[in-house]
Amino acid sequence: MRHLLLVTLVVVLVTGCSGAVAQDSDHSGGSGPFTFVTGRDTTGYLQPLIDRWNQTHPAEKATLLELPEAADEQRAQMVANLQAKSDRYDVLGLDVVWTAEFADAGWIVPLERGIFPLDRFLPSVTDTAVYRGKLWAVPYTSNAGLLYYRKDLLAKEGFAPPTTWAELRKQARVLHDRYGIGGYAGQFLAYEGLTVNFAEAVQSAGGQILNRDGTQVTMDTAKAATGLDFLVNGLREGWIPRESLSYKEEESRLAFQEGRLAFARNWPHAYGPATTSPIGRKFGVTRLPGLDGPGSSSLGGTNLAISAYSKRQKSALEFIRYFTGLENERRVLADGSFPPVWAELYDDPALIKRFPYLPVLKDSLLSARPRPASANYNQLSLVIASAVSNALTPPFDENGDDVVTSMKGQLNEIIRAR
Repeated sequence: MRHLLLVTLVVVLVTGCSGAVAQDSDHSGGSGPFTFVTGRDTTGYLQPLIDRWNQTHPAEKATLLELPEAADEQRAQMVANLQAKSDRYDVLGLDVVWTAEFADAGWIVPLERGIFPLDRFLPSVTDTAVYRGKLWAVPYTSNAGLLYYRKDLLAKEGFAPPTTWAELRKQARVLHDRYGIGGYAGQFLAYEGLTVNFAEAVQSAGGQILNRDGTQVTMDTAKAATGLDFLVNGLREGWIPRESLSYKEEESRLAFQEGRLAFARNWPHAYGPATTSPIGRKFGVTRLPGLDGPGSSSLGGTNLAISAYSKRQKSALEFIRYFTGLENERRVLADGSFPPVWAELYDDPALIKRFPYLPVLKDSLLSARPRPASANYNQLSLVIASAVSNALTPPFDENGDDVVTSMKGQLNEIIRAR
């Protein structure tokens, strides 16, 4: 069986718009100890899963290299390594929006579709690993934003979980006034997380920013301004606390589980730690609210890819097959509270009993929208985060329509320059 796993990988450099390829040094035959580089593990679940691999593969031990928590910083360190053609990184844990960029630059190698059970994965997550018709990575975790809420406080006030922005605003203001806590927060620091929060607001107002492949700005100015105004008005009126302008995922998670927020937008991994926090089981989760009903999340997650400069590509490939297998994906959920990519796990009665939010999460994932598969996504994201951050910062004297119009122009310039 082992020889079936040793699939030859052709290492290519994709030359962008021309579509041509150039052969790089071939490391596809290598095996042995290797490194797995990914963002910081904030829940402590990852090393035990790697230890299981190491126990059965003593000659191919994986070493975990953790990068900073913030996605922007992770990307910067990976890009610096790959631009130097360093062989220090073997398996790369990529944010799903980086797959196209890394493939386009020739930093990762294409993979053979047939050796992975992609037909059993959630369809939307598989799409995030494909660029120009080729598979460049394998989905490892998925992600969709959820609304965490204090169900004990909502029960005291006779509120049902909000499904619209108007309901969220009303409830957040009441709970802020009566209990002295922040009403609502997301990830509002000027980084990729803010781009995600803004994209969700635009989608939840019925709009979008770019088309699916990132080649055209399709932003309706009025709908985008409506999404931006939802956030700006929350800060202006005080039910979104101003300290949330410094929040990334961890800061917003801690604020909620320490009882400082009534509502918080976060990813599913925040669920597990909250159950053992000061608020205990006094919280619930639901879909993000929108303008006129349930909103739409941005599709997140991590894909596993192999560095084009790795000298251990055979071992890296076997590790990815193992790490994205059904039983390991079950542990990803059970031990890390991260959404798995295998569709059948969301209908497992035992898992639903342990994780009651799985049906809500499945709905959120199925209604989530992927971010564009654009090779220059990072530039686009920087423009969005910077413009939105300026609008959210007091004294709130920027007009939403003007902010969106200027942003749209900058995005068009980036796309035209490609």
